[in-house]
Amino acid sequence: MLEAKNITVNYGPREAVATVSLRADPGEIIAIIGPNGAGKSTLLRTLNASLRATHGEILLDGQPLESLARRAIARRIAVVAQEADLRFPVTVMEFVLGGRYAWSSAWGWESQRDVEIARGILRETELESFEARLMNELSGGERQRAVLARALATEAKVLLLDEPTANLDLAHQATMLRLVRRRCDHCESAAVVVTHDVNLAAEFADRVLLLKNGREVASGAPREVLTPELLRTVFNLEVLVDAHPVTGAPRITPVHGVRG
Repeated sequence: MLEAKNITVNYGPREAVATVSLRADPGEIIAIIGPNGAGKSTLLRTLNASLRATHGEILLDGQPLESLARRAIARRIAVVAQEADLRFPVTVMEFVLGGRYAWSSAWGWESQRDVEIARGILRETELESFEARLMNELSGGERQRAVLARALATEAKVLLLDEPTANLDLAHQATMLRLVRRRCDHCESAAVVVTHDVNLAAEFADRVLLLKNGREVASGAPREVLTPELLRTVFNLEVLVDAHPVTGAPRITPVHGVRG
């Protein structure tokens, strides 16, 4: 579905991402993990053609991404950014309906089907009661859920999420990733998620890509990748890794030293 082959991205002479490969198939969630400055967000923006790769190739359903029109990409790839760009006061419904623009008519007006899809997504993301509220009146967590709702409204088969649980409390973090998991499981979608929350990645991701200094350190199932040795390499931090008592997923606890 979405495949990046040996992607390198340069900012001038600096390599922000160096020869990284990634493949997101239908039904999969891939988590990208690494310290600040590892190249996570740069890689994500390249997967959406917001940034152009210096070297390498990105394929969307077997077609080179650079050969596709922006409208065609927008119908197949949806992005959940860290912050919504709110230059004008719009209601939550208007904001979510904006996710339907790639499917709009030549006149740019939304159809009844667009409205029905948006209302269904608002129910799904627990935002139905916020429909008439202005986006700039929402809390950070509510706004982040609205950003996800807008992405889901596109009905795109690929979701790219940059820190989707930022500003969310524990309950809404789980709700957010359950929504993404459900979309992947039931709609043959794929999701690539940049996150700093290693434990959430362990619970929800099918595969994890560890990055450091723009380079791949490891890639594979959470149990293969989220090991004390690899996490020490990436974060320069000692961690304890055991199994979650309910799910069995890796559970990571930083070890900051023992007080005597």
